[in-house]
Amino acid sequence: MSQTVLLAEDDRAIRHALERALTLEGYQVTAVADGVEALAQAHRTPPDVLVLDVMMPGIDGLQVCRVLRAEGDRTPILMLTALVETQDRIAGLDAGADDYVVKPFDVEEVFARLRALLRRTSETNGAPVDVPKQPPAPEPSGRLIEAAGLRMDPQARRAWRGGRELELTRTEFELLELLVRNAGIVLDHSTIYDRIWGYDFGPGSKNLAVYVGYLRRKLDEPGAPQLIHTVRGVGYVLRED
Repeated sequence: MSQTVLLAEDDRAIRHALERALTLEGYQVTAVADGVEALAQAHRTPPDVLVLDVMMPGIDGLQVCRVLRAEGDRTPILMLTALVETQDRIAGLDAGADDYVVKPFDVEEVFARLRALLRRTSETNGAPVDVPKQPPAPEPSGRLIEAAGLRMDPQARRAWRGGRELELTRTEFELLELLVRNAGIVLDHSTIYDRIWGYDFGPGSKNLAVYVGYLRRKLDEPGAPQLIHTVRGVGYVLRED
């Protein structure tokens, strides 16, 4: 059975072209022109993945994303944006988006990112989506992984720094888990892209840097050592200096 895509894009030419391309790629596509229609359709027939334009009249893509996440909807979301500044990308991540593509885009890049999002969703199917606020009791089963003062429960998809639970998106959790499991080892950009997104976006992409920056904002504490370190020209490493 083909996977379903809900596409929200107010530019008619882009919407029709992308709808046609996705259909030819084998997806079942529902295309709408604004955020109000996107929310109505998502509530009526939840899709496997959403593709949302950021700038739409009325309710924009960021607002659609915030509403769905507030409702507990964890359907993967790919944002389409003409905004290229880092803070604009961070706004999308803050809203709960999983990934973004900057306009003008190559349709093959959209396909690759959708495949990666859907693959990650299928791999985590059945994992709890509700995030309790209190740290769990000690786990004698040994399913927790720990490094540099961090604890993670991959099965429940929960993470803590000390006694503070971290509220992480799906991508942030997977990135942090990769770093924790390889604590002290420098992971290059290509390895991280392949493990997290299933696709190397190349040396010009800022996607990874945006996610690392956003993850640091959630991890860092006043007076505590920074945990994620940049190794210039290579990648990132988790260690407690």
